[in-house]
Amino acid sequence: MDTLTVAAVQAGYVLMDREATLDRVEALTADAARQGAQLVVFPEAFVPGTPIWIDTRPIWDGDEEWFRLLVANAVVVGSPGCDRLARIAATHGVWLVIGVQEREPAGATIYNTVLYFSPDGQLSGRHRKLVPTGSERTVWGPGDGSTLPVVDTGVARIGGLICWENYMPLARFHLYAQGIDVWLAPTLAVGDAWIATLRHLARENRMYVVGVNPVLHEAMVPAGFPHRDRLLPASFLASRGPWVEEGNSAIVGPDGSILAGPIREREQTLVADLDLGRVASARRLMDPTGHYNRPDVFRLLVDTSPRPPSRRRPWAEPSRTRAAAPRAGRDTPRPDDLPSRIRPRRGSGWPPSGPRKAPGSRGPLPPVAR
Repeated sequence: MDTLTVAAVQAGYVLMDREATLDRVEALTADAARQGAQLVVFPEAFVPGTPIWIDTRPIWDGDEEWFRLLVANAVVVGSPGCDRLARIAATHGVWLVIGVQEREPAGATIYNTVLYFSPDGQLSGRHRKLVPTGSERTVWGPGDGSTLPVVDTGVARIGGLICWENYMPLARFHLYAQGIDVWLAPTLAVGDAWIATLRHLARENRMYVVGVNPVLHEAMVPAGFPHRDRLLPASFLASRGPWVEEGNSAIVGPDGSILAGPIREREQTLVADLDLGRVASARRLMDPTGHYNRPDVFRLLVDTSPRPPSRRRPWAEPSRTRAAAPRAGRDTPRPDDLPSRIRPRRGSGWPPSGPRKAPGSRGPLPPVAR
């Protein structure tokens, strides 16, 4: 079986400055490639950085200028910023997976997105976070089911979810069912409880898990950042310390063992060689979408269609003809269509047939006056 060398890049960004942060991405990717990395993974929302004001201040309290910066520096798929990420992947011949704050070409709604770039510089996958968490909902819109990819690198199948999306069991199962080998979990979550989550994910699907966080020390916020004193109130720093984002990156094996990390309060790139044969071997014991699944008992339906804000279709004149009567067997509900709690037993005479009868009478009801 093949081996995949992965790099989890725990680093700081240049807050709300896309081009300066892309400079950092280029340098850090080059360093990871020199260490032999084939897959380079960056944290959640790394370009152009976390909107930290949602945690340091009361919601929507004087954040207008900061949000304007976010919109101006967000990544648009197909834009020069996105093209630059593609070139970075191609220049260094790596799979580049990176968290960005994305928006549409027109509009100001921001999406928490992970982009997948191939070694030939193609955008091979995009995932928008399905449910922003807590105060994140004041800056990020929700994604839809059309962006839940598993990407085949030729060596391993990679994919994953963002931060607390990893606590959504149905979303996990949908990706598991696509045969994922290496799970990527860009996140802002900190603490030992999150490391326990990564280890559980690894054991649940017997796969490798790469968790990668950003770090941000108060000194990394540029001195000229607008209203910097309000962005980082003294009360916040007194309660949390100088690390606004402390990091928590780790790489976990299919048995839940920690291969690298966790690392906190410093910039560092974790590098590990992933023996994909261990995934196959571990699944002889537990394969949640294979031999340890019961599709005859449980079924998962996933709507993978895109949900744009509007759809265009030609206007059709309403028909003036009388509506056709329901066709038996197609338009008539069947017992299996009913919720289980009201589904009749087989042989109960449902659905009724023949003319309606009045209660307590053997004769049919009179016709309804119209």
